[in-house]
Amino acid sequence: MPEGHSVHRIARQFSRNFVGRPIAVSSPQGRFVEGAAILNGREMIDARAVGKQMFLEFEGEVWLRVHLGLYGAWDFAGDILVDATIAAANGRMGQTNQRGTELDEPVFDDAGENSLASIGAPRKTRVHVRMSEQTRDIDDADEWPPPVVGQVRARLMTTEACADLRGPTACVVETPEQIRAVIDRLGPDPLVGDPAENEERFVAAVRRRAVAIGQLLMDQAVVSGIGNVYRAEMLFRAGLDPHTPGKSVPEEIARGLWRDWVALLEIGVQTGQMMTMDGLADDAWRRAMASRDDRHWVYHRAGLPCRVCGTEILLEEMQARKLYWCPTCQE
Repeated sequence: MPEGHSVHRIARQFSRNFVGRPIAVSSPQGRFVEGAAILNGREMIDARAVGKQMFLEFEGEVWLRVHLGLYGAWDFAGDILVDATIAAANGRMGQTNQRGTELDEPVFDDAGENSLASIGAPRKTRVHVRMSEQTRDIDDADEWPPPVVGQVRARLMTTEACADLRGPTACVVETPEQIRAVIDRLGPDPLVGDPAENEERFVAAVRRRAVAIGQLLMDQAVVSGIGNVYRAEMLFRAGLDPHTPGKSVPEEIARGLWRDWVALLEIGVQTGQMMTMDGLADDAWRRAMASRDDRHWVYHRAGLPCRVCGTEILLEEMQARKLYWCPTCQE
């Protein structure tokens, strides 16, 4: 399931290429015909993300709410502005040394994503990319309009850009009141609202509950955007046993969790990668950007030695989701 950084990146793509333009909306699959008819021809006014949900506002006070869920993805195609997303090898986003040196060659990760680019303004290019948890190039970038391939729930088009939505959990047209009700049920998102108020909301929500902190971090009513990867990595970075009841988490640790989420989310939005290891030298950072196996402390490392203490990383299920953790470092 895409975590919060991916949804914010998708919302920013819509802001750059669709907001301020009339949108042709259709439903090639046929499961969004009524909603498409309501939106078709309207100008897109705004695009925003809160946690794992995205909200597209259209003229006439109507909104499209999208939750990608486990299988959803957006395909973007056309002459669109694409982020120069990632600091170069000597300028790692979110770390103290950010010199911004440009790199001669791109680095592609194991999903085919270009994980290194020079810092700078967005650049306009003919592309066809898929944005879900992992972004990747797709063939037929020169064909316009792009062919409909597979089950496309909704297609949004301008004269230059196309966005195809596949496999979402939610794709619904809603009123401003319905959108506000959804947002009000969500926990704080570091990129939305007042930073100080967000931190207080998170700390209070954690410390009044007897539920395990490993469950609370996945509860979108407690905090927005955290999924399996960030949950495991944040708990390890905090040295916190995932079974600790929220009300037993010291206030300073709870605040540290929130501030770590603020930092990690920003890195994820800027780089497109859930980079949770810091302090890496240039070669190590390049390897981490190119491979998930070198990017995380504990996630997806069940049975392997802890990178810090050598203890075998454990894997268990917590509320039907995989949880990775080190029983020594997270006592």
